[in-house]
Amino acid sequence: MKLRVPIFERARLLVIGDLILDRYLYGATHRISPEAPVPVLHVDREEEQRAGGAGNVALNIAALGAEVALLGLTGMDEEGATLENILTSQNVRCDFSSPTQQRTINKLRILSRHQQLLRVDREAPFSASDAAPLTEKFRRLLSSVAVAILSDYGKGTLSHSRELVAAAREAGVPVLVDPKNRDFNVYRGATLLTPNLSEFEAVAGESRSETELAERALRVAGECGLDALLVTRGAQGMTLVQTDGSEPLHLPTRAREVFDITGAGDTVIATLGASLAAGLSLPEAVQLANVGAGIVVGKLGTASVSVSDLRRALQDSDDSRRGVLSEEELLAAVAAARAGGERIVMTNGCFDLLHAGHVSYLKQARKLGDRLIVAVNDDASVRALKGAGRPINPLEQRLEVLAGLAAVDWVIPFAEDTPRRLICQVLPDVLVKGGDYRPEQIAGHECVLAAGGEVTVLEFDYACSTSRIIARINQTE
Repeated sequence: MKLRVPIFERARLLVIGDLILDRYLYGATHRISPEAPVPVLHVDREEEQRAGGAGNVALNIAALGAEVALLGLTGMDEEGATLENILTSQNVRCDFSSPTQQRTINKLRILSRHQQLLRVDREAPFSASDAAPLTEKFRRLLSSVAVAILSDYGKGTLSHSRELVAAAREAGVPVLVDPKNRDFNVYRGATLLTPNLSEFEAVAGESRSETELAERALRVAGECGLDALLVTRGAQGMTLVQTDGSEPLHLPTRAREVFDITGAGDTVIATLGASLAAGLSLPEAVQLANVGAGIVVGKLGTASVSVSDLRRALQDSDDSRRGVLSEEELLAAVAAARAGGERIVMTNGCFDLLHAGHVSYLKQARKLGDRLIVAVNDDASVRALKGAGRPINPLEQRLEVLAGLAAVDWVIPFAEDTPRRLICQVLPDVLVKGGDYRPEQIAGHECVLAAGGEVTVLEFDYACSTSRIIARINQTE
């Protein structure tokens, strides 16, 4: 099963968290002020205001077509009314409380040539008593949603986060948290936390490798009673650990070009939550969230991702996930495919003078799963098997021809006498060989069977044979 975009229209979510009104000023800078060593901005555009914080999470969910209700705190002011209008116009159901003597949190970003020059924040954190009325509203709405999200920007709205998490778990609703508090115990019992790397390392300490990162994340998740923890790592991608014993999932970044990381965390948790509510597994939802994050950092300011954005990104990246790989690249690709529930098939051979028999055999093999790996003997091992004068085509050409076949996903060379070591590293779900072999004669069969996989022998069309083709060529000379 390849990574897919689910039907978000059937997903219902509840978001609670800090609400922020974002404003933007754009202009050109050509000189330094004579009054101070700062650039002078000539404003040529003041962009329409946007919803930030938990509002941006809700907008990202609504942009995917899912239903979302949003709880939060605003002031009784023009900014609060503007924020609610922005959200309701995009089909977000808003239920805001407005304590007296408080103003809506807002941020002004000043940009020139796609770069932020300055951010001006106007805020006064809300108190625990301000936030108290939201807990009962949250509790009442849980029965109508599939996933709840807590979006913490440290502005006081989630002063009662422990009670909110407990209410969601009592209602049987998965609760995802984008944390700001350095004490993760305030989110104890949550289904998943999504800290960025700096937030995570402030709690768990610096990690010097992906292995150490996963170990620390698993320890933190266990100590805080979490089901899972997702560390977003910027240019290094994401790492997911689960406390059910699953292997850590390390995903490379999907970003091609980064213009602005503003709101990327909002997109991650929104896409992740909506995907879970629409029926994807957690690893699948994390992979789709990774795609969404790669899209949104290519946009300026707080932005959202659409279903068409996701589908286009998946389509564009599909070819880049195929072809000739190194062993390290192959193992990473297999891990990501497995996390998405895909079934891995593997075969091997010389594939010298590729012919119709080979193509038919590889098509049959591909039908046994979702991904087909072809391991190819290097030139020295072909000579050892077939004798002097073989291969006819050198390794690089054989790899490229196989990689061009629609049935083949990944191609990898091997230099040993047999591909046993490589097969035992990959551990495919199905190991395939063509011809008169018995399963116990196939290299690597014992590793695959021990891991719960299958070993299958397919019929081979002996009317098509490289040796026969060579013989006919020799007869005509």
